[in-house]
Amino acid sequence: MRTAVITLAAGRHAHLRRQQDGLAAGSRAPDAYVVVAMGDPGVAGAVAGRAPAADVVDVPAGEGGLPLAAARNAGARRALELGADLLVFLDVDCVPGAETIGRYGDVARRDVPALLCGTVAYLPPPGEGGYRLADLPGLAPPHPARPAPAPGEVLRDGDHDLFWSLSFALTARTWREIGGFCEEYTGYGGEDTDFAQTARARGVPLWWTGGAPAYHQHHPTSSPPVQHLDDILRNAAVFHRRWGRWPMGGWLRAFAERGLVARGPGGSWHRTGSAGGAAGTLPPAGSSSGR
Repeated sequence: MRTAVITLAAGRHAHLRRQQDGLAAGSRAPDAYVVVAMGDPGVAGAVAGRAPAADVVDVPAGEGGLPLAAARNAGARRALELGADLLVFLDVDCVPGAETIGRYGDVARRDVPALLCGTVAYLPPPGEGGYRLADLPGLAPPHPARPAPAPGEVLRDGDHDLFWSLSFALTARTWREIGGFCEEYTGYGGEDTDFAQTARARGVPLWWTGGAPAYHQHHPTSSPPVQHLDDILRNAAVFHRRWGRWPMGGWLRAFAERGLVARGPGGSWHRTGSAGGAAGTLPPAGSSSGR
């Protein structure tokens, strides 16, 4: 089974190189490493001359924020052109465990169409010398909001609403069955929830896969992500139109509690006057695909 790892990058070159190091140190190296540069010409230089060799795909970044959905689709197209049977998507901030790529492959060989999701641990800030790959498993437990099966264990019939795109895998056949990410989504939020909803609608189950950890490198963030408020409002409306319900409810409620958004006629969400009206009153959207 030929395996391709796909990641998106716009900035965070140090995080990208550490991911590359993690792949090189793993017990099972990917057959292809596809890095999608979203409006960032520096990505190619950041990964050049290092193992595993990166196949860089350039996708322009438009005015509507980072094209995460379109970039994942572009990465998958390139992986399939390279003959990949298994697609492993990793967030640029995520370093795979030593057995992660092999474990995804082992479970995928059962040849049952499924979304495979490993655990993700959010790391504390690195020390003065940065993260050491050997230390990552002991730095943080898996995120408590998602199931954490033991190594060798697979929890079937997972809740698709808990899917996230930080670390997941699926066969080329399953990718084609789902049809990829909906490119109506631009900027931050909602595109992965939509992808999982499409999988559920097409009868593709979600399997939580033990033994396939990813370690999310620390970076500054805000909760709720007010810098992405406009993206979230726009993408939530797309999701509601497609599926008849509002996603990202926790964030929308948190924005409402801060007086940044309110419900309108028919239950739609919109900015309030206290949100400033113009996007410039909020911090700009971040310059990477990290979450």
